[in-house]
Amino acid sequence: METNVKGGNTKKLVFKIFVVVILTICCFAVLYPIVYTISTAFSPKATDAASSIVPFADGFSTLQFEKLFFENDYLKWVLNSFIVAICTSLFTLMICSLSAYVFSRFKFAFRKTMMISMLILQVFPSFVGMIAIYVICNRFNLMDNLFGLVLIYTAGNIPYNTWLVKSYLDTIPKALDEAARIDGAGHFRIFFTVIMPIARPIMVFLMITSFTGPWMDYIYPKMILSSSEKMTLAVGIMKFIEDTQNRFTLFAAGALLVSVPFVIFFVLGQKSMTTGLGAAAVKG
Repeated sequence: METNVKGGNTKKLVFKIFVVVILTICCFAVLYPIVYTISTAFSPKATDAASSIVPFADGFSTLQFEKLFFENDYLKWVLNSFIVAICTSLFTLMICSLSAYVFSRFKFAFRKTMMISMLILQVFPSFVGMIAIYVICNRFNLMDNLFGLVLIYTAGNIPYNTWLVKSYLDTIPKALDEAARIDGAGHFRIFFTVIMPIARPIMVFLMITSFTGPWMDYIYPKMILSSSEKMTLAVGIMKFIEDTQNRFTLFAAGALLVSVPFVIFFVLGQKSMTTGLGAAAVKG
């Protein structure tokens, strides 16, 4: 009996050691690229090939960040990305929230057909319409124009986000609308004073997700923008490693700064994002 107990304890110990080893390997595989990117961003070396594979073995320097700010148009790229992302976020919030309110609260002809059509549009990948988008932007003089990017991103955000917000609004009792209407409130007043405060979690979630997409998108800015003054962050920092360029340390520094808004949004909006997405899934 005692031998069986010792044998069982040995198996548990071996299993725990095995689990710890596996989890350690997984953590190393996930964290090493991140730590190495950070160390490369602060490396005094000119290229990644000259840097050590051991993080921070080459020392600590802010040389790459100085090159970003003083020898390149990095701040201009940040401003362009911020303009595109914030405008897309605001337009998406305004259009999707209003359209979701209409689909959630009103009954009209072809309502279900329109909702299903938007859902079908979301099935096709974005690159399917790239030729059409390029032709339209070229015809309407939107090439090398930040406003053209805003229109593209906003149009792409409408189908899915309208469904998402509508699913959330469906969970809000219509009795609140009727009570406000008895007090003399119109549709817009009901929307802004009754619905919007209750739907704040999904609105915060919508703003954050519609901001992060344009902030680091590469495909559409590469297709639409051509001049260095109009470039966004993704296109700008990719110049450091394109063609014969081998400035990976500069690329790492730029990429590290790009991640800062994501960290801020995650810390500040984590609760609202989780609440909004979870509640929208109730009737999604």
